[in-house]
Amino acid sequence: MSTTDTSEELLAYDEATERYDPVLGLEVHVELSTATKMFCGCPTVFGAEPNTQVCPTCLGLPGSLPVVNAVAVESAIRIGLALNCSIASWCRFARKNYFYPDMPKDYQVSQYDEPIATDGWIDVPATMDGQAHTVRVPIERAHLEEDTGKSLHVGGVTGRIHGAAYSLVDYNRAGIPLVEIVTRPIEGAGRWAPEFARAYVATLRDLVAGLGVSDVRMEQGSLRADVNLSLRPYGQQALGIRSETKNVNSLRSVERAVRYEVRRQAARLERGQRVVQETRHFHEDTGVTTPGRSKEQAEDYRYFPEPDLVPLAPDPAWVERLRAGLPEPPATRRARLAAAWGISTLEMDAVVHAGAVDLVEQTVAAGATPVAARRWWLGELARRANESGVGLAELGITPGQVARVVALVESASLPDSLARQVVAGVLDGEGEPEQVVVARGLSVVSDAVELTRVVDEALAQAPDVVAKIRAGKVAAAGAIVGAVMKSTAGRADAARVRELVLQRCAGAS
Repeated sequence: MSTTDTSEELLAYDEATERYDPVLGLEVHVELSTATKMFCGCPTVFGAEPNTQVCPTCLGLPGSLPVVNAVAVESAIRIGLALNCSIASWCRFARKNYFYPDMPKDYQVSQYDEPIATDGWIDVPATMDGQAHTVRVPIERAHLEEDTGKSLHVGGVTGRIHGAAYSLVDYNRAGIPLVEIVTRPIEGAGRWAPEFARAYVATLRDLVAGLGVSDVRMEQGSLRADVNLSLRPYGQQALGIRSETKNVNSLRSVERAVRYEVRRQAARLERGQRVVQETRHFHEDTGVTTPGRSKEQAEDYRYFPEPDLVPLAPDPAWVERLRAGLPEPPATRRARLAAAWGISTLEMDAVVHAGAVDLVEQTVAAGATPVAARRWWLGELARRANESGVGLAELGITPGQVARVVALVESASLPDSLARQVVAGVLDGEGEPEQVVVARGLSVVSDAVELTRVVDEALAQAPDVVAKIRAGKVAAAGAIVGAVMKSTAGRADAARVRELVLQRCAGAS
């Protein structure tokens, strides 16, 4: 066993999964992209000054009354339909009572035993043992609720309330519409549980993004996951006691949280200790989870029907119209694009994991080849996005501009090395690709007379290399090519330069 910076002991992961079967349960919260909040007319713009997007209703002040956001209801139904759920003909909201500083009403309006969508499934593509698999994950429910506010603990080293000098609360997020999607227990992932949890959240994110009902930006909290995990000895049917790691806000962190909890819980079981049912916090910097609070049961929340809201009864004809208007399912779309691009399932998975499906598709539609489009978005542009700490879609370059860079390269107007400079110029706001080429003087030296002159100068300065080439050591031409590329600041076509070098050496006396 090993230890980390906490007092928890950990079992080696391979050893843990040899002895215990991990069972997953995932609760994903999706903030809807509505213009106003769930029960009032306050705006939902992200990043506004704290406590500037509030009103008596979302602050829970006496005398205020909620009104249901119709767009949020429609969005929830569309999510439920996309998850192959049954849509309730009648459902209602309830009050979930608990105290937390960022709960201005001391209760959350949610749905308890009568959710809007139930009993669905989603197919998740996952790679295990180097093989592509599709696993059907059962969805228990998808229900509507309102989000809470956000607490900021100042002065501590962990960002948590313990050790903080004081705390601030921003209620701008309180009341934003949420859909919570809850799986049934996911069994059978075995040692691939961390990777599968990540694949599930990624698949769900893509599905919701395709519906256009949320921006699903995990870094901003508009999609976040609660990761439930329990362990049981192989051969045992009963589920183990679970922990719930709250508000995990990146795909990588979902995977790390599962891996850590497997190791932590296995170590406790090996010592003959019981796993405590509790919520836990995931720490991005260390990759560990720490205890939050003991996990309540449903009865602890004292649910009762929300007296200020009438039940929802979606018209079946309306639901069918929404079903007919659903976009192509992500799995179907991926298979279609993979076939059209001539790539394997694993190669398509790389595009999906990079969040580049739309970008590559749009770049191909703008005229680039699938190979070139994938290479640029998963290579140079992915590198720059990682360096800047942003998503690919947030880079200051469009698929159309990438396609034009590709066209310049493929027309021999621009070598690949200079194409990266063109991309840098576009990202720096220097204009369109063609403008960057002119402004930075990146056009290829294509004049035959000028190129021959530069090659002859390089040959004259390296008679020993010329002698080697004449003696049949063709690889020595690389030194001349390098010299020419240096003298032209990389603006020559290296292949053409090599041809000229060999021709001039062959014809020299």
